[in-house]
Amino acid sequence: MTDTTDRFQDIRPLLDSEVPETVARLLADKGFKRAVEPIVKPLLSWEQFSEIVTRCESKDDFQAQIIHPLLKRLIKQTTTKMVGSGWENIEKVNSYLFISNHRDIVLDAAFFNILLFDKQFQTTEIAIGDNLLIHPWITDLVRINKSFIVKRSVSVREMLKVSRHLSDYIHHTINQRIQSIWIAQREGRAKDSDDKTQASLLKMFTLHDSANPLEMLCQLRIVPLSISYEYDPCDFLKAKEFQLKRDASDHKKSEADDIENMATGIMGFKGRVVFRLGECINRGLEAIPAGTSRNEVLDQAATLIDKEIYRNYAFFPINYIAYDRMSGSDRFRNEYNGEEVAHFDAYLQRQVDKIDIPNKDSDFLRDKIIEMYGNTVKNHLEHRGKKE
Repeated sequence: MTDTTDRFQDIRPLLDSEVPETVARLLADKGFKRAVEPIVKPLLSWEQFSEIVTRCESKDDFQAQIIHPLLKRLIKQTTTKMVGSGWENIEKVNSYLFISNHRDIVLDAAFFNILLFDKQFQTTEIAIGDNLLIHPWITDLVRINKSFIVKRSVSVREMLKVSRHLSDYIHHTINQRIQSIWIAQREGRAKDSDDKTQASLLKMFTLHDSANPLEMLCQLRIVPLSISYEYDPCDFLKAKEFQLKRDASDHKKSEADDIENMATGIMGFKGRVVFRLGECINRGLEAIPAGTSRNEVLDQAATLIDKEIYRNYAFFPINYIAYDRMSGSDRFRNEYNGEEVAHFDAYLQRQVDKIDIPNKDSDFLRDKIIEMYGNTVKNHLEHRGKKE
């Protein structure tokens, strides 16, 4: 582990040897207590919780004794059902780079790791942007939960060096440490659910050996992952941000906005949640001719990932209703009934009513929420070659 400690100390998760001192620091942090105590209180007093955390001597201990039971209770409270499929596409002896669409800041990777844990697969390390590390205790918490840091708040001059360092870490983790990684297909969430893999992300993966981009991508054993939430608790916050950016192009989210998004996503109702693993894209990559330019390799790799994600979406009545509203059609009228339409309209109104901003444009906000639920169907159809 010396190599990891020395070369990647600035971005890697904690070493197991660092867990006890970090636990002590967390428990002494008033911000951590304020955030976590209400979550654990129905089951445990703060003293009982502290005693359990203090016994954790490794990252695996922390995940098994703290994260797993807390998330299991959260799943029971905020979802109707959560399921995973496509397990035949991965093997326990291999490590993978799981690339997924991104809906929830915190829970996409956390829920996936719960499914892996319950299937007795190794949990993943999680890529997290440093823009979310707004308090020292958050940094400690994510690093003890096997997260590594993606540095975004650096100058343009520093970006290449930072990106190459991250690329080296990802290749080292997957190929030397045989540890899987989860990362979102783009920086930030696709707030309108129009999921597309950023070529710049794939370019970063190749910086480990930029002369051989195709080989670098193949070495990572990329497995696309489709994440589908029946309801997105943050849909109204995303719609609100769309209008604020429409009305002021320089609008930027505040630290308070990030905290609100995290809290709403964690505690809000999600309905049914489905994770589906696609097939590793290496077969498609191997079909790309030798000598293909790097940009073309990246574009083709992004298309392979997107197609697998689109192919494996799960759909609910809300998605079909939203698509028909977007397209002005009744293509999926057999996938929902009048009661479900009425429920959808009432839900839309409730979400729009939660938004309090100057010059509130209710029609625009309603349309943006409809897009969030309809775009997944649109992309799925386009992947199948049936454009509307």
